Amino acid sequence: MTVLGVLCAVRGAPEEDVVMSLEGAGPGVEVTRRCADLTELLAAAGAGLGRIAVVSGDLPGLDREAVALLSSCGVTVLAVVDPGRPWEREKVQALGVPTVVDLVAPDPDGTVREPGGTGADVVTAVRRLLETVGGAPGRLEGAGTTTARVDATAPTPSDPGELPGDGQMVVVWGPTGAPGRTTLAVNLAAELAALAGPTVLVDADTYGGTVAQLVGLLDEAPGLAAAARAAGSGVLDVATLLRLAPVLSPGLRVLSGISRADRWTELPASALEVVWELLRVATPWTVVDTGFCLERDEVLSYDTRAPSRNAATLSALEAADVLVVVGGADPIGIHRLVRALDEVGGLSPGARRVVVANRVRAGTAGPRPGPAIRQALERYAGVTDVVLVPDDTAAVDDAVLSGRLLRESAPTSSARHAIELLAADLVETRTCPGAAGASAAAPGAHPRPRGRQSRA
Repeated sequence: MTVLGVLCAVRGAPEEDVVMSLEGAGPGVEVTRRCADLTELLAAAGAGLGRIAVVSGDLPGLDREAVALLSSCGVTVLAVVDPGRPWEREKVQALGVPTVVDLVAPDPDGTVREPGGTGADVVTAVRRLLETVGGAPGRLEGAGTTTARVDATAPTPSDPGELPGDGQMVVVWGPTGAPGRTTLAVNLAAELAALAGPTVLVDADTYGGTVAQLVGLLDEAPGLAAAARAAGSGVLDVATLLRLAPVLSPGLRVLSGISRADRWTELPASALEVVWELLRVATPWTVVDTGFCLERDEVLSYDTRAPSRNAATLSALEAADVLVVVGGADPIGIHRLVRALDEVGGLSPGARRVVVANRVRAGTAGPRPGPAIRQALERYAGVTDVVLVPDDTAAVDDAVLSGRLLRESAPTSSARHAIELLAADLVETRTCPGAAGASAAAPGAHPRPRGRQSRA
């Protein structure tokens, strides 16, 4: 028979009732550790001492990251909440807790007003979970989401998994060497907002995010970090998320990044997953500017609770609907781009990939840079369709100096025109999934007709 280890971290008087009821639940259930706080609970879970954690809904420190850590240890969380505080139940459900049990308060003489009581309800819920274990290691799949006194299947405004969101998430990534990720992301978001309606631009670069400075938001608060904190605490909803993203121009909002690189610990993947899902609900288009590094901190891999330096970039790539990979259009940039395409290949499953060569100019790629770049990428990376963004240094410099978008400061810029074509292609592809992609033309050439190779 499978013996289910239960870790108990219930606060106050109900703790004794819960533990005694579990101890008397019969074969198959055993309380392996009574934990005084969340730290002890995480340590016991990491040591493999239990498969279910029974916790108080108001356990100090309990957040989405803690629930994710417990889940990564193969532990399913069951929360005990006070029915007189409905927000407590909503909070733990928003944290991803699958099963919730109401406390049953005793009469002053010590007797329970309802048959069974809190401990009996916990035992019932634990036995339901036990039926799903079957002795297999790892996370409990198909764990029950209801108990005798609660309906945990009802969606709440803070539970993005239950909200109908079909917004598109466009992630802009590129290798090291400053290939123009942020410039492309900012102006692509602006063009999408003009062509397809409300768009949110997100700065998820944890090394040197400059989206806010690029668009003139110099006194910004780190909106993404605030959203991640709210998501980690289970209080983030669409209205709160939009309040954190000020309007930059009609249809375009900006969720600014961290103000210093050493604040990267404020962006855990477990919280950002909620942010990405709510953005799908909040807006038709989301454009995310990411950092260059894809390392998974292998030196710290022995400590599964250590935060990941690149969690923001990796979680965005995993959630992407469209992955825009941008590289510099010079020999070094193309070399890095070829290697980067191989490196990023499996990080965005199911996403449409768009390859962009930025700052295309004859001085670094020959008299006919377009065909030269396409030939190199097709030969060494198997890329047959590449978007070429011409080098328009004067227009880009003027936009940066004035803190404006290219469509505002240089609407006739060749770089702006190429990004506009890319945005139009993304919109058309979403509307007509079978439509062929289009690339921007190289300097001095006309835009490539759909489905045909450019002769630039």
